[in-house]
Amino acid sequence: MKKAILAKKLGMTQVFAENGTLIPVTVLQAGPCKVIQKKTVENDGYSALQVGFGELKPKHATKPIKGHYEARLGDVNAKPNKVLRELKLDDPDQFDVGAEIKADIFDAGEFVDISGVSKGKGYQGAIKRHGQHRGPMTHGSKYHRGLGSMGPGTTPGSVKKGKKMPGHMGAKKVSIQNIEVIRADADKNILLVKGPVPGAKNALLFVKSTVKK
Repeated sequence: MKKAILAKKLGMTQVFAENGTLIPVTVLQAGPCKVIQKKTVENDGYSALQVGFGELKPKHATKPIKGHYEARLGDVNAKPNKVLRELKLDDPDQFDVGAEIKADIFDAGEFVDISGVSKGKGYQGAIKRHGQHRGPMTHGSKYHRGLGSMGPGTTPGSVKKGKKMPGHMGAKKVSIQNIEVIRADADKNILLVKGPVPGAKNALLFVKSTVKK
């Protein structure tokens, strides 16, 4: 990937374009992501950047995490981050250890792909989970929101694999592509992207250059 950053979903609002068009946008706190370690082909077998995002309370920092930051950054008082992730960039050498990746890595008008974990809905029926239709509500019908046909009435019968049934809904990784960046503010670490994105408020998101442009 060309460019990437970690972000936190803050919520949604709306802005106006220069021609007066109203644009719904999602507000993301994008970075700053501090480069903690550089993975190399010689030492690790692949090339990547390990970056940290978010603040971690000192009481939650374990000794291994503190030692990792001290060894990589050369600072005994280095503050560990809440999240550690790897970014496999095309050119990782453009960043040094200790550098920060900020929101201005993206420009307004660029298109990005965003990945996150969708909202968990718990156990849901087939109508809400898969959009199936309900049964008749009148004329003596006693079957309204049930699943419907489960398969052939033969002997032996079986439920076909992949049958859409009630079950756990949401809480899965979701990726959306070709999302336009409306505004990027490096001073406030803010990205405004067009439309909704996966996840609840304060959810961790992965933003990268789109693969289809």
